[in-house]
Amino acid sequence: MENYAGFQMPQTINYGRGAFEKLGKEAARSGTKALIISDKVMDGLGYVREGQENLSIEHVESVVYLGVESEPTDSYVEEALTLFKAEYCDIVISIGGGSCIDTAKAVAVLATNEGYIGEYMGNRKVADCAPIAHIAVPTTAGTGSEATDVTVITNTSNDVKMMIKQPAFMPAAAIVDPLLTLSSPAHVTAATGVDALSHAIEAFLSKRSHPMTDMIAKNAMKLIMENIRTAYSHPDNLDAREAMSIGALQGGIAFTNSSVCLVHGMSRPIGALFHVPHGYSNAMLLPAVLEFSQKYALKRLAVVGRIFSPEAAKLSDNEAAELAVLSVKKLCGDLSIPNLKDWGLNEQEFETAISKMADDALASGSPANNPRVPTKQEIEALYHVCFDYDFSSVSKVR
Repeated sequence: MENYAGFQMPQTINYGRGAFEKLGKEAARSGTKALIISDKVMDGLGYVREGQENLSIEHVESVVYLGVESEPTDSYVEEALTLFKAEYCDIVISIGGGSCIDTAKAVAVLATNEGYIGEYMGNRKVADCAPIAHIAVPTTAGTGSEATDVTVITNTSNDVKMMIKQPAFMPAAAIVDPLLTLSSPAHVTAATGVDALSHAIEAFLSKRSHPMTDMIAKNAMKLIMENIRTAYSHPDNLDAREAMSIGALQGGIAFTNSSVCLVHGMSRPIGALFHVPHGYSNAMLLPAVLEFSQKYALKRLAVVGRIFSPEAAKLSDNEAAELAVLSVKKLCGDLSIPNLKDWGLNEQEFETAISKMADDALASGSPANNPRVPTKQEIEALYHVCFDYDFSSVSKVR
């Protein structure tokens, strides 16, 4: 840990059942015409229309961009920004998963700052002007993007996922309503839930963790592990959905003030090159990366194991750390998380891409925060391991 640490989060967080109804009042504090960034699925579910109705009650006009179809790209950002300017909007609202939220973050910054979104990667360009107010409304319990100052945008010219982190990308407000997650299919609940768990675990294991992030990350891990299986197998259980929404929110708050590590560094290239959704790629990598890091994060992983299982209080640090890793493997198996091979990736194409993916992972900076900092060769070896990883070797889990 550094000698000092900062802490930030949205200015306002509305959470709980029915929080979506606050959208109009929240928007009216910042503008009179909103660009809603969403996708066709959210539109089909009626969430976009409901959002517009909430806005109109407070006399806030709105226009809609539904072009987000996959992981966010610079093309989506450019299209949405063009619409924002053409319609003279003065506020941005995202309704959807992390792709919609990350696209909206980029639009909010570029609406008041010049340049191409990729120029902001690595702080080569800094957002000097305050962004347009952005209200993030997540519809999955996963990315935590509603409470982070990070956006991940794919550069379509070179297939690199650009991880961009600056205070300006933090949403002004977040509205976290578990009722909006009831529509998530079981496989989405599983993948986004393990994604949220990976945020909390990595925030806790990170070399940049500190007491504030530790407290929030530990609570997020507890909420997620106690409720994810129920949310997956009983999707109408609102108590479990609400706990998952809060856990995902807390995971986002934790990692944006600490950092993510090797899982996310390796995950982004898989998404950029093979279009595996972010939640899935994180889930596919998490167990193997924890095994790789285990000896270098023994005491912290022991804490994780004791959070996962009250019976672990009597175990040694070695045993509790082992339990943490095996518990994550068992969770992935229980939630039917596929490995990369089972997802359908072509093995030869994957092998050919490994060197580039390892370079891109290292360039993101995230692996440097891992308890065990990997070499390029070690990342390449991990990609090989993860391709056909077996989640079923969990006999030691209690």
